[in-house]
Amino acid sequence: MDALAGLLDGPRARGAFLLKMVMEPPWAVRIDDRAPLCLMAVTRGEALLTAGAGEPALLRPGDVAVVRGPEAYTVADARTTAPHALIGPGGTCHTLQGEPLHQSMQLGVRTWGNALDGSTTMLVGTYQMDGEVTRRLLDALPVVLHLPSADFGSPLMAVLDDEIGRDQPGQSVVLDRVLDLLLIAVLRAWFSRPDAQAPAWYRAMGDPVVGQALRLLQSDPAHAWTVASLAAKTGVSRAGLARRFTELVGEPPMAYLTGWRLAMAADRLRETELTVDAIARQVGYSGSFALSAAFKRVRGVSPQEYRTGAGAGAGEV
Repeated sequence: MDALAGLLDGPRARGAFLLKMVMEPPWAVRIDDRAPLCLMAVTRGEALLTAGAGEPALLRPGDVAVVRGPEAYTVADARTTAPHALIGPGGTCHTLQGEPLHQSMQLGVRTWGNALDGSTTMLVGTYQMDGEVTRRLLDALPVVLHLPSADFGSPLMAVLDDEIGRDQPGQSVVLDRVLDLLLIAVLRAWFSRPDAQAPAWYRAMGDPVVGQALRLLQSDPAHAWTVASLAAKTGVSRAGLARRFTELVGEPPMAYLTGWRLAMAADRLRETELTVDAIARQVGYSGSFALSAAFKRVRGVSPQEYRTGAGAGAGEV
C-alpha cells in the first residue's frame, strides 16, 4: 500500500447528507452540524466560504472545497451578508431565531434554496458520522481545503450533479459512492500540489529508510514488529532507525504502529460484524482484552462502546 492509498482508504459514506443548493443574493447560511467533513462544489455563480479565523475562500464555478469539522462555518454571497439560515445536525434547517425553514426552502428532490432559478448553485455532500472518514485522514487536512478549478478536472462532479436530483431505488447508495469517489479525487489532486501541507508521515514516505519501515508497518500491522526487526528489514541500526523515524514522522516507530493498529480496528468495528477478538488478531493484538485495553487508553472508550456509538465524541481523538 502506498502512502496516498493508505491515507485515502477510508471515506465510506453511509446515508450522507447531499443536496443541491440554489441561491439568489443576498444570502448567507451558517452550518453548525458538527459533521466531521463536508465537500462542496460550485457549479454556477460564486460563494464565499468562511471558517475559523482564516481568510474567506472565494469559490467560483468548478472550484471544490473540503471543510473539516466539527466547528461551524458560513457560506454566503458576500462578507457583509448576515446568515439567515442555520443548518444543524442531520440537515435540520432553521432561522437564527429557531423558526423552521425546511419546507419553505425545499425546491425539489435534494434541492434547497431561496430561488429555483438562483444565480448561484452548489453541490453539498456531508459525512455525518465519525468513522465514515478516518481520523488519520482528518488529521492530514486543513480546516478548509480549497481546490480551484484550474487544479482539478474530474467528470465525477458532473456525475454528482446529475445524480443528486434523482429519486430512484437505491439512489442513496449511488450518491454515497459517488461522494466517496469525488472526495478521493479531490484529495489526490490536492496532495499532488507542490505547496500541499501533507502530514509528516506522508512526507516521510519519500525517505529510503523510513519510507520502507512505514510501508512494512502499514502492509502487515498484525506482525509482531519490534524496532530491532524493522531495523533489520531496512538495513540500518536499531538506534539509527528509531532516531530517523522519530525525526521524520514525529513519533517513535512503535507509537506509530499502535496508532495505525487502532485506526484499522476502529474502521473494522464500524464497518464489519467481526467480533472484537477477531479484529484484535487481524490488527496485531493477542486478543480482545489486549485490544480493549489499548483502545480505551488511547481513545477513551472500549471497542464495544465505540462500535455502538456509546459515549459518542469521546472515541475520536
